[in-house]
Amino acid sequence: MLTQIINGRIFTPEGWLNEGSVLMRNGKILEVTNCDLALIGAQMIDAKGMYIVPGFVCMHAHGGGGRDFTECTENAFRTAANAHLRHGATSIFPTLSSSPFSKLHQAAEVCERLMEEPASPILGLHLEGPYLNPKMAGEQFAGQVKEIDEKEYKELAESTHCIRRWDASPELPGALDFARYLRDRGILVAISHTEAEYDGIKKAYEAGFTHAAHFYNAMPGFHKRREYKYEGTVESVYLTDGMTIELIADGIHLPSTILRLAYKLKGTDHTCLVTDALSSTATDGKNFSDPRYIIENGVCKLADRSALAGSIATSDVLVRTMVKAGIPLGDALRMASETPARIMGVFERKGSLQKDKDADILVMDKELNIRAVWQQGTLIEDSLKKAQ
Repeated sequence: MLTQIINGRIFTPEGWLNEGSVLMRNGKILEVTNCDLALIGAQMIDAKGMYIVPGFVCMHAHGGGGRDFTECTENAFRTAANAHLRHGATSIFPTLSSSPFSKLHQAAEVCERLMEEPASPILGLHLEGPYLNPKMAGEQFAGQVKEIDEKEYKELAESTHCIRRWDASPELPGALDFARYLRDRGILVAISHTEAEYDGIKKAYEAGFTHAAHFYNAMPGFHKRREYKYEGTVESVYLTDGMTIELIADGIHLPSTILRLAYKLKGTDHTCLVTDALSSTATDGKNFSDPRYIIENGVCKLADRSALAGSIATSDVLVRTMVKAGIPLGDALRMASETPARIMGVFERKGSLQKDKDADILVMDKELNIRAVWQQGTLIEDSLKKAQ
């Protein structure tokens, strides 16, 4: 069936289209046009003057809807992915935190099966660890990090086609060979939980570490050792022109000043927004009973409040946070859709409203709440009739 969305501000790669329509059929965008005349036979959707924008690409999330991807079951994967889907993430790369390799193999099998389903929002697996610097890994990864094992990671990478991203600490022995190997297989390699300084980051980038996970978090900035001063990982990443970054823009992990600084120095094309969401995301704090953590002020913390443990944000929250921080709406939307799609290598079909791309389309109201979600042409969420 031909569907036509009219009467909204349409966000295109060229900017805002104030009058026009988006046409979709058979799961694809048929046309984005400046004509809003009703087409004969089309199902008409009135956006009521709201924003019509591309679906978000969620490239770092550990769970949602009360489920964690480390459960390694189809039900857990579906539940968590659907929780994010209802908040605008029409594409997702499930994140496995540091885990035994037996579990990583199991997760890869589940991910492969789901990727093969028609119109699946799951596009591949993201592994965070277990090759992380134990000094920077944090309490949530305690006992789960390890030294790099070439035989181990090659065996996993060569047993599956679903791994799309793998994070590690570049200062670990063997990390540069790890990055070169994954880069040659077309897998994004990201620095994470690291204390590397400029020379280390420069070598890491040359080897294939082209992305920085949850920028500013679990990495040092400018610091002193005795009487001398040193650049930290943060400054080193800023100085590495081609390296992309991701920001946990939940309004808690990073203050608005840092969000603006990262945006100013790295720019929209090199900055994407991530939730780093935990299982309690989109549950209103329900189904959360781990005594090690608490949910407080819209974020997950260690029970003793000594550190943040993760986010419970959804992708729409990230966009609202960036706009509140003073970033133009169009750039905030690009950092949640186009930029992660480019970084993850799926921009040919995701991340923007363009002809022949997947019909991943959102309608957002003036307060940037999600009012409708189409994922590959299927209506997932619809509250337009309730909107004023």
